[in-house]
Amino acid sequence: MPEAFASLQAGTVALFEDPRIGWALSELGDLQGRTVLELGPLEGAHAYMIERAGAASIVSIEANPEAYLKCLVVKETIGLQRTHFLCGDFIEYLRNSPPRFNAAFASGVLYHMMEPAELIALLSNITRNLYLWTHYYDAHLISADRKLSSMFVGNRQSEHAGFRHRLFRYEYWGSFGARQFCGGSRPHAHWMTREDILRCLQHFDFTEIRANFEAPDHPDGPAFAIVARKKRGNSDESLE
Repeated sequence: MPEAFASLQAGTVALFEDPRIGWALSELGDLQGRTVLELGPLEGAHAYMIERAGAASIVSIEANPEAYLKCLVVKETIGLQRTHFLCGDFIEYLRNSPPRFNAAFASGVLYHMMEPAELIALLSNITRNLYLWTHYYDAHLISADRKLSSMFVGNRQSEHAGFRHRLFRYEYWGSFGARQFCGGSRPHAHWMTREDILRCLQHFDFTEIRANFEAPDHPDGPAFAIVARKKRGNSDESLE
């Protein structure tokens, strides 16, 4: 929990001071008075950081019912005022003509998707400024880890809105549906390679891309963080 609530019993992962979000906020610029969409808030820590950065409103969508309830507990405990948590499938939300947002945060969700390219395409419809943190498929790195490589059971060519890419099927096996499971809403998901993720962002007009927090040796699979932005006019230095 944040330092002011350190006396409360909670977990030990310092997500309320997540350096990845701190970096994203510094890259995206002033959020004061801006609108933000957050996908997969888990327990509300990143929403807390985004509120502190001055966002006027945050719509935060969580599919896991237990995590959603934890978000509500966090909201009341630390007094989030401008975050509205929703419980449900954010793909369906994005498919149904939501309003535009000044920025979108999607930390830890892309690799849980059945069609990750579709998620990037849908996000491109509603924002010009995007933060992602995700795992990606790397044959060399993953084959070196017996446990991790056992999660992958084949691959196939795919296409979405003209973007051709390869998907690598990731099975949750026995963890799916378990009480502490916090993955996707299906028994399996599809990962993309690092190169295809970057190409996908570019295909859907996110042309200004910065990567950070490279973690090729992450125990759950290679990972990195991205801030991707659509090209702005020379005189426009603010979030649109």
